Amino acid sequence: MLKWAKIINCWFFPTRRTLVINMSEEKLLRKLSEAVIACDKKAVVKAAQEAIKKGLDPVKAIEKGLSEGAIIVGDKFDRLEIFLTDLMMAADAMKAGLDVLLPLISKEKILKKGTVVSGTVKGDIHDIGKNILAALLSANGFDVHDLGVDVPTSKFIEEAEKVGADIIALSALMSSTIGGQKDVIDYLRETGKRKKFIVMVGGGPTTQEWAEEIGADGYAETATEAVKVALELIGKKRS
Repeated sequence: MLKWAKIINCWFFPTRRTLVINMSEEKLLRKLSEAVIACDKKAVVKAAQEAIKKGLDPVKAIEKGLSEGAIIVGDKFDRLEIFLTDLMMAADAMKAGLDVLLPLISKEKILKKGTVVSGTVKGDIHDIGKNILAALLSANGFDVHDLGVDVPTSKFIEEAEKVGADIIALSALMSSTIGGQKDVIDYLRETGKRKKFIVMVGGGPTTQEWAEEIGADGYAETATEAVKVALELIGKKRS
């Protein structure tokens, strides 16, 4: 009877040491997340160093700590609870944490979500929306190559091929320049490269109907939604 009681206890009731380890991990992950939400670079770095000292897996620290904080910040921005400056500061804070944690991860273990080439199309010099998207994509594990504004059609494709991009993200903030998104997709078709890249479109005048009309693969109304769409499209492409 005592023997079976001991076995049952081991199966159903974790040891005190296991509980302490789990609670310690949860506390460290919460510290990382909260430091990102607070846009506190020093606190992020301190929490990352503490996580390393206590043996927390750096991949877990990034995915369950830093990234969780970035997602919460993005949601707050979408709900107009914080300003653009807060969003950018949070992205900088997360980058500071990544600078501490990434060097400790072997290249084989780094879970890069994908590579994105982003930019505002030819004739358009607006960059706020594009910058927000680039920051959130980076914070969520994407390698982002930002071409800036007023980007020629061919430049998107040249850069995408150069860096082996999975996604080309096209921003347009004016009705007069939205046609630049269609130009990139048409160029890809004409050169026989359309199937090589996922194309996402966004910006003030862009709509789901427009995205479908020009043959884009994805559209999102907000930067946070765009990250979710990007993850979904990457998953489909690789499955």
